[in-house]
Amino acid sequence: MRHTPHVRELTDDDATAAWHLGRTAFGSDPQPPPPTTTPTPGTTRYGAFDHTGRLIGKAVDLHHDQWWDGRTVAAADIASVAVTPEARGRGVARALLTTLLRGAHDRGAAISALFPTVAAPYRACGWETAGTLRTVALPTALLTRHQPTPHLTVRPGTPADLTAVDDLHTHTTRHRRGLLARSGPLHEHHRARHTTDATLPYDGLTLVEHHGHLVGYAGWNRRDGYGDHGTLTIEDLAATTADAARELVGILASWHSVAPTLRLPLLPGDPLTPHLPVEKAREHEQDTWMHRPVDVTRAVRDRGWPAHLHGTATFTLDDPLADWNTGTWHLEITNGSADLRRTTTPADLHLTVRGFALLYTGAATARTIAQAGLLHHPTGTDPATLDLLAAGGPAQLGDYF
Repeated sequence: MRHTPHVRELTDDDATAAWHLGRTAFGSDPQPPPPTTTPTPGTTRYGAFDHTGRLIGKAVDLHHDQWWDGRTVAAADIASVAVTPEARGRGVARALLTTLLRGAHDRGAAISALFPTVAAPYRACGWETAGTLRTVALPTALLTRHQPTPHLTVRPGTPADLTAVDDLHTHTTRHRRGLLARSGPLHEHHRARHTTDATLPYDGLTLVEHHGHLVGYAGWNRRDGYGDHGTLTIEDLAATTADAARELVGILASWHSVAPTLRLPLLPGDPLTPHLPVEKAREHEQDTWMHRPVDVTRAVRDRGWPAHLHGTATFTLDDPLADWNTGTWHLEITNGSADLRRTTTPADLHLTVRGFALLYTGAATARTIAQAGLLHHPTGTDPATLDLLAAGGPAQLGDYF
């Protein structure tokens, strides 16, 4: 007999069971359970329990903000989803995610992203694949060694520089789409820990300054010795000028004798890409990410839109897990802002929540999602009016969580 799991927020009393479930699901090395601690700020942890009270599933809502054309949008980004082997395929993940979405909606979240181990269970709950976080490997010896730029200063960073690093990151990401903002209780918690412990979040931090002002940085980890397998992995980087980008590339090139391989994430429009031999890059990792709305009205209202864009569209939306999104909607975009209101006007365009996710993230057009069965319309009706939702270009995620 199948019992509906009971889902609630996890407490300190659940910490040991949650740790064991995570260790089993993700294959981490056995070690003693962590001590009971207070909850991490900016997170909500959910557990699913069977009729005997045994923990059979868990998921974490990360209270992130994402940048969308100059505005931050509150997100419920999802991590650490795990279900016991004996309970898989019995609706546990769906029950967890349904409760998580409702809790995220109640706290004001607008959108949600995640990195799936397998996409199918999340598709069944309304998320859709919208992009890939790529990490490539380059031979360090092929990087160009530039002559130092006289007006730039290079120095190692310290924990005291992390605030300036975050400020520069904000400056370079705020007008893009989907990238995580370095704000909110969760980020402040992590930064405060490094400040208190006087540690960096990586092995080293290289700063490039112009008359004392930060114009570029690279946070890196050093692994695998100094032989043929030696690597330098760039975890975080930004530059605001071409000179700063070239300076960083020259510093990375200086590692060639002990770290023959450079690994770094590449995003379209990355400031370092024009200065790298990307034709020699090979894929190291690809992490697919998925997206969905938590609340469609907030998702549309709270983000920025291209200032030149003007238009309207009417459509119905079906969202089985978040009934507050289901209904007929009228979209209006003008002067860099948008509004989404319920309407009684009949609509020919019938959009699924997965189709909404693809349009919102700029991952597809209305015609292509119609071909995929995620948008339905009468024969002869042009669905392209819904390309309004896809305006501005594709979204990106640059941080794995």
